[in-house]
Amino acid sequence: MINTTLIATVLAAVVVGIALGLFGGGGSILMVPMLMYIAGVPGKTAIAMSLLVVAATSAGSLISHARAGRVLWRTGLLFGAAGMAGAYTGGLIGPLLPEALLIGGFAVMMVVTAAAMIKGRRRMTATTHADLPIGKILIEGVIVGIVTGLVGAGGGFLVVPALVLLGGMPMAAAVGTSLLVIAMKSLAGLAGYLHSVTIDWRLAAIMTVAAVIGGLIGGRLAGHINPDRLRRAFGWFVLAMGVFVLAQQIPALM
Repeated sequence: MINTTLIATVLAAVVVGIALGLFGGGGSILMVPMLMYIAGVPGKTAIAMSLLVVAATSAGSLISHARAGRVLWRTGLLFGAAGMAGAYTGGLIGPLLPEALLIGGFAVMMVVTAAAMIKGRRRMTATTHADLPIGKILIEGVIVGIVTGLVGAGGGFLVVPALVLLGGMPMAAAVGTSLLVIAMKSLAGLAGYLHSVTIDWRLAAIMTVAAVIGGLIGGRLAGHINPDRLRRAFGWFVLAMGVFVLAQQIPALM
């Protein structure tokens, strides 16, 4: 008998991977609600699994960007190291918080992500500073890492602007470099969660493979299409999902 739930989950994971590879962020914000409402995974477990899938997908998508020369390794590793410290801390704290609070916070993050995607990044330009502002990059990395560890989202919508505005990167390089950062801090967040949360490794492996395939597709498309219109449409979809998830959690928060 065909498992329609598993098929739907796998297809959704491919879409998340494509979005992550194409935009350098944004798609991973759908992984947690997808696991909860399609696969029926509990909230905290969904966050932990999301961190694993996002880490693998980001690493897979990174390949295409690296081959195209769109990754600045020194800055990415520096930002990623700071993000790992924050993400591990968030991963330790997350399981201790009420699930409704975590998922409610995640829904708010979805709305913020959607707003950033709908607004677009056209006005962002690289700074003219020759030297990397290391202090600002480290602080931003830790903050974004904590958010990643707590709610299981990659935080690409925060990483990309930080790399452009603080790191002085061109947009294409910021998108590619953000994937390195997301992979590093997602793994750290997962390590924190695994201290107190058990995940379904079989389902996680299936989802990871599907998302990585999607990420490779997205990475190849990134250099050939203008994603602005697609990003806005995807942003409206994320906004609708965020409102839905928040509405589901409001009764538990009252």
